[in-house]
Amino acid sequence: MDASLAVFLTADGLHAYAEIFGVAAAVTFLGTQLVRRFVVAAGVIDQPSDRRVHPKPTPTMGGLAMYLGFLAALGLSRVVPFFRDVNGASPEPLAALVACTLMVGLGAIDDTRGTTALSKITAQIFIAGVVVLFGVRFAYSWAPWLPGNGIVVLSGDLPVILTIVFVVSVANAVNLVDGLDGLAAGMVAIAASAFFIFMVRSPSSFFGEASQAALLSAITVGICLGFLPWNFFPARIFMGDTGSMLLGMLLAIATISGVGNNPRPPSPGELAAPLALVVVPLLVLAVPILDVVLAILRRTWRGQGIGHADKEHLHHRLMEIGHGHRQAVLLMYLWSALISGCGLAIGLIDGRFVVGLILIGAAALFSATAFPRLARRRNGEHAVPVQDNGSKEHDPVIGPVVAAGPDLPREPAPEAPPEATSGLPPAAP
Repeated sequence: MDASLAVFLTADGLHAYAEIFGVAAAVTFLGTQLVRRFVVAAGVIDQPSDRRVHPKPTPTMGGLAMYLGFLAALGLSRVVPFFRDVNGASPEPLAALVACTLMVGLGAIDDTRGTTALSKITAQIFIAGVVVLFGVRFAYSWAPWLPGNGIVVLSGDLPVILTIVFVVSVANAVNLVDGLDGLAAGMVAIAASAFFIFMVRSPSSFFGEASQAALLSAITVGICLGFLPWNFFPARIFMGDTGSMLLGMLLAIATISGVGNNPRPPSPGELAAPLALVVVPLLVLAVPILDVVLAILRRTWRGQGIGHADKEHLHHRLMEIGHGHRQAVLLMYLWSALISGCGLAIGLIDGRFVVGLILIGAAALFSATAFPRLARRRNGEHAVPVQDNGSKEHDPVIGPVVAAGPDLPREPAPEAPPEATSGLPPAAP
């Protein structure tokens, strides 16, 4: 057993992280009901539309409850002796507090009044700049074409630029993947759990036993799992931009702190050393980042603005090929876990053969879960998802609602030719 894992398994380390996780989850879970009543009274309701999947009005801005859980857990870390050195000498906890507060404020404005894409990206760049001013920035990068292990020290304006681009990208990646009930909360919980394990096994600070990256990851997992019971299909509240950008900011700061801002450069001669700088965070965040890249390419090709909304994200396409709402979410959970597991294998296992076997196995499992449904679709077979909403006819907070299946349109669809209805023949008269 390596020294870092042994440290975590000691009573102090295990109890400290468990307390942080438990408080974050409990406060978020209990606070969501209060936030839900508040946003319903304030009229912050996400109405069904042609760019939404949910079939009924649903309260949003549930990220406020996640923010309460974040504050409670971060405040608890100030009094837990295990994290004393991290909070006293590391800029990340204070940077996370300020930046997440600003992100939650921006998200609340967007959830209540709406913002333009330009104003939102401008505000995000400003908030990312605040993170840089606190001293949280990339310090190293990996250039595989250079001799040795290819690790280079960043200097000049490059660390600032890379940090801002990364923070804004991750915040928007989580925002875009928040398209189905429970999808963003579950995927971020998986990513943060993988990164927590990576940081526990590979501590990246001079602060003894604790790690600021592991602390922020534990908080992120806690607030996600505390919110998920309210947000899983059928969702009783959405996190909104308030929650998605909060999660994106936490993931970004934890990643920069744990991998790119390591005060000690990785040791040469190890497979995990150079790859951990780039591959691990990219794999952990692979699904939302891939969704962002595809959305940008798709909209640019069509001459649309990058901020143009559509229903062609990965989760929408999974529902198009016949997966139900829960199926699509659980399938993306599986893929996120597979990719995050590959990231852990690359970052923690110093053996090319073993890592290669793990990657091949993950690719095989991905193919087994993805391609059969695609093949049936191309052969003309159509899987019709079960229309099980699971919701009641009367919501105790919102009031009477009209039940509808998760994949049914929210408004009567006009008559369309067979090719416009996924190849289904018209109903018999």
